[in-house]
Amino acid sequence: MRRLAAELERRGHRVAVWAVDRGDETTGVDEAVPGVHVRYLPAPLPTRSIRGVARFLAAFPSAWRSWASAARADRPDIVHVQCYGPNGPWATALAAVRRRPLVVGVHGETSGDADDAFGVSALQRYALRRSLARSAAVTACSAYAAADLARFGFAPGRATVVGNGVDTDEAEGSPPDDLPDRYLLALGRVDRVKGFDLLVRAFARARATGDIAADLSLVCAGDGPLVSAVKQLAQDLGVQGSVHWTGTLDRGAVVAVMARADALVVPSRSEAFGIVVLEAMRAGVPVVATNRGGVAEIVDDDVTGLLIDPEQSEDFARALGRITDPATRHRIGVAGRASVVIHSWQAVTDRVEDVYQDVLGPAHHDEALA
Repeated sequence: MRRLAAELERRGHRVAVWAVDRGDETTGVDEAVPGVHVRYLPAPLPTRSIRGVARFLAAFPSAWRSWASAARADRPDIVHVQCYGPNGPWATALAAVRRRPLVVGVHGETSGDADDAFGVSALQRYALRRSLARSAAVTACSAYAAADLARFGFAPGRATVVGNGVDTDEAEGSPPDDLPDRYLLALGRVDRVKGFDLLVRAFARARATGDIAADLSLVCAGDGPLVSAVKQLAQDLGVQGSVHWTGTLDRGAVVAVMARADALVVPSRSEAFGIVVLEAMRAGVPVVATNRGGVAEIVDDDVTGLLIDPEQSEDFARALGRITDPATRHRIGVAGRASVVIHSWQAVTDRVEDVYQDVLGPAHHDEALA
């Protein structure tokens, strides 16, 4: 959102970001994007219990006043929901009351949410169906993400695919301490969907078969609910001494740790897009990535990366060996770097502007708000 808001603002649009107030100390993106106002709005939803419904009814008047006040102050011409969650039903209701076009943008939350929100919540499924039916346009980060909308009564062919982007000139910061000399990198939230356990199994197999060199380590950057379980798995497989954990990294450190990697590995059981793949391509770092989801839409197999089924451990291990071959690393890294320009935030914003223009029509050519 910060990158998209900044580019829209640079092009002369007025932009406001309405984020969900989760009661934490999240920093507003307006500190980094002058001119973009950020509001944190309450978005309570009822639960099935009588007490949950009562809490929602008690919170509703104040929450609605907050959303209505934001609409009066910012006067949006378009309401664009990015990543459907508690924000979705509230934004949909507001757009209806204010008679403003609604754009729904999905980023894989319907299939890749670690808590399976749309699987367990009938309310969320119903709300998304209603929002999709009312929307003037729907964007999806990949054709894979769009296809999943069929479960919610929406024809995937009606969605416009607008992929995520990458800052082609992001500054490098300080790398974490004690990085190994040579390593494969995995970066993301450590949960079941992201497949860190599958990677550790493939890494252990590649070590045992000699597909990768004994001095090649695995660096896992991120945090999440399965860190302890994956560490235990590494110990059970006898590779704990070669698996290094950095915890969560800031943006500068991500750039630094990526630039030093032999390769990036994305072992997700499901991946709607994979921004981290673009970050590796930007650095000229070759990629081994899941073929389950939208990554295959941005990676040309054996050209700009290697695609694997992460649950086929033997094939996965062989791919780790292939990507560490110097000639293959160089060939794929160079091709990936050359391809990343089409995923710049400027290119992404061009596509978003086209969606807004189609929704608003020619009368709003230079005035669209997001």
